[in-house]
Amino acid sequence: MTQTTTDPLVLTTGLDLGDRTTHSCTLDPNRRVVERAKFSTNRTSLKHQFEGKPRQHIVLEAGSQSLWISHFLTELGHDVMVVDPRCIKAITASDRKTDRRDAETLARLALGVPEMLSCAQHRTLALQADVSVLRSRDLLVRMRTKMVTHVRGTLKSFGVKVPACSAGCFFTRAAEHIPESLVPALVPILAMLEDLEHRIRALDKTAAKLAQERYPASKVLRQVRGVGPLLSLAFVVSLGDPGRFARSRSVGTWVGLVPKKRSSGDANPQLRITKHGDRYLRRLLVISAQYILGPFGEDCDLRRYGMKLCLRGGGNAKKRAVVAVARKLAVLLHRLWVSGAPYERLRNSERAKQHEEVA
Repeated sequence: MTQTTTDPLVLTTGLDLGDRTTHSCTLDPNRRVVERAKFSTNRTSLKHQFEGKPRQHIVLEAGSQSLWISHFLTELGHDVMVVDPRCIKAITASDRKTDRRDAETLARLALGVPEMLSCAQHRTLALQADVSVLRSRDLLVRMRTKMVTHVRGTLKSFGVKVPACSAGCFFTRAAEHIPESLVPALVPILAMLEDLEHRIRALDKTAAKLAQERYPASKVLRQVRGVGPLLSLAFVVSLGDPGRFARSRSVGTWVGLVPKKRSSGDANPQLRITKHGDRYLRRLLVISAQYILGPFGEDCDLRRYGMKLCLRGGGNAKKRAVVAVARKLAVLLHRLWVSGAPYERLRNSERAKQHEEVA
């Protein structure tokens, strides 16, 4: 979205979005309130409120409806700033919080100190639709996992154990072990599992088609062993434009795989990662990092780096190593995407070896 500028003639409007109603507050360049409004959160009301008016700076918090609203207001000719709600402490920490005050606070912050607001960059509607395909698949997979766990647990309480098998064929294997007394309880679950499996496979085909036809860059990312079709496609559609990051290292921060910082004086405690950004993409990166550090991971710079962290010992050494490898993997994937260069799995190790030989 377009960020605010320093044009002194443009009005600044803060929007507090609600599921049903939206509050707005408009300030002039002298920070005086020139208009307040309350209207329904729909296209008709937004069009009536903002269509045909001179260009305004409009600021709103990122949320469930900010995607379509920001695009719609941009189409109406306004500059839109979408801000991270976690950075608006003046709103979240207020003791007298109302929608009316929130709209005014947003407008005043955008007019006075816009550089202090952490701006969010929304995907295009087309990218968001493709992301929804992956998230729908993820939802179905999690539903399948819960159902499999339910069936196994129910059978186990009756002394029946289903042999180990993949989730995709579980409904067939489990049907052979259901006792007569549990048929009414578990047969409907197995029928749903079979239907879920067909739908998951259909979404897999849709995702593969998207990667082939719209996102050829995902093929470049699959050079790294441990990066499959889902992660490569999710990485491309989640970032959208690789040029939004001036440095590849910024991707690790964006996806929430860097530790929090709360240092003061001599105190610099070790904290958990921020977990900002796309939760689904972060989870896929961690899964790939676990594969890279696992028994089937190939020898590469990422694996060697993670193994060194594991050797430091401690109860959480392996967990920290997985997170660190996931962060480096995100940086590597962005660099491969931007450069288009072939992946060299031992590039850093070979360079270090050459330096040692020269020395």
